[in-house]
Amino acid sequence: MFDFANKNLSIIVPHPDDETLGAGGIISRYSKSGWKINSLVVSGHLPPLYKRETYDNIILEYHKAAKILGIDNTKFLEIPATRVRDEPIAELNAKIYDFIKTTKPSILLIPFPDRHIDHRHIFEASIVASRPIEQMNSINLIVAYETLSETHWNVSYLEPNFVPNININISSEIDIKLNAMRCYESQLKNSSSRSISAIKALARFRGSQNGFEFAESFVCIRSNF
Repeated sequence: MFDFANKNLSIIVPHPDDETLGAGGIISRYSKSGWKINSLVVSGHLPPLYKRETYDNIILEYHKAAKILGIDNTKFLEIPATRVRDEPIAELNAKIYDFIKTTKPSILLIPFPDRHIDHRHIFEASIVASRPIEQMNSINLIVAYETLSETHWNVSYLEPNFVPNININISSEIDIKLNAMRCYESQLKNSSSRSISAIKALARFRGSQNGFEFAESFVCIRSNF
């Protein structure tokens, strides 16, 4: 039986909706089990590429989704999308470290280093920030989640591919995950991988690989029990 240090789960989110796409099921499952869920949203659709109103609208969508999933606390860093790499490395590492140190998670979810440049830099910073030293020794499990429409576009054999080794049954949470994603009206596209049908199809595929109806899959970074 796993002995968790506490019932805190924290997730590092590159952009609003990544938390739902990659981990909406596990977030809901642990929230329903009485865990405290903390989220750090690093970036978003901000100037200069987007209007401030665009970001504000997506944040409203995020809060609606977060309420459905059961996220208790969220911190926003407000770094412009695609500009995360312009943030001084030491500063980005420190901001993520402070979030992890403050929320004291037993389980930490971080983005897989996929096609999106922000995801890659945030993954690197999250790995540095969660090194098993000092307070970080209390983290029992660190996993990377897949983000539909980004994770699957890495070039095979030339870049890291998402090969999961942890699979969570979300058959009881799939409707919650999909309802949370429906809050992101500005991000959904019916004819693309970022659609309700594609999200459900991936969950069904991951489930079929593991004997479940629906599942979310992760790559284990470190386990400490």
